Amino acid sequence: MSIRLSPYWLWMVLTLPGAMFTYTLATSSDPRIAHDLLHPSGEFAARFMIIAMLASPLMLIFKGWRGPQWLKKNRRYFGVAAFGYAALHTLVYVIDVATVDRILADLPKFYIWSGWIAFAIFIPLAVTSMDFFVRKMGPAWKSLQRWTYPAAVLTFLHWIAIHNWESPGAALVHFLPLFALEAYRVWYWYLRPRTRSKPA
Repeated sequence: MSIRLSPYWLWMVLTLPGAMFTYTLATSSDPRIAHDLLHPSGEFAARFMIIAMLASPLMLIFKGWRGPQWLKKNRRYFGVAAFGYAALHTLVYVIDVATVDRILADLPKFYIWSGWIAFAIFIPLAVTSMDFFVRKMGPAWKSLQRWTYPAAVLTFLHWIAIHNWESPGAALVHFLPLFALEAYRVWYWYLRPRTRSKPA
């Protein structure tokens, strides 16, 4: 069990798809390889972000279960992995577009600027993911990490908008469980009826 849950093994699993993508990008002679890697690199970024965000609502529902406890303990690894795949996704986009003029011309498009903003939000979250910043920033660290939520919404909209809003199926399959669990979390903490103790 200790080997299976080792962070080193976890990191190896998290980086394996990215290593394969990077190797393919570096060695393939196909001129469309960057374009072909856009979707899978973006999907992995979204998946690892979702997994990291599932920890808290799952802890709330499955109290005492070791699975959510392990996930909560390791969610920063998944968050950093999400940033890594988002960075790779951005890199292959830049390679695919090829010129600064085309990148600037794409910026007004919703499916482009939503992705750029989501990636910009990821940067300070990833930079401050180390224990040093957790200790140094104190309560401000948690406030900063809450920016994960708008980043998740932007990522969801970015994914759907890429397909011209016509094929949201894949994005919904990935994000609906997270949205449902977060809605339950909001209901549990803020909206559920609470029994009041009778005065003595």
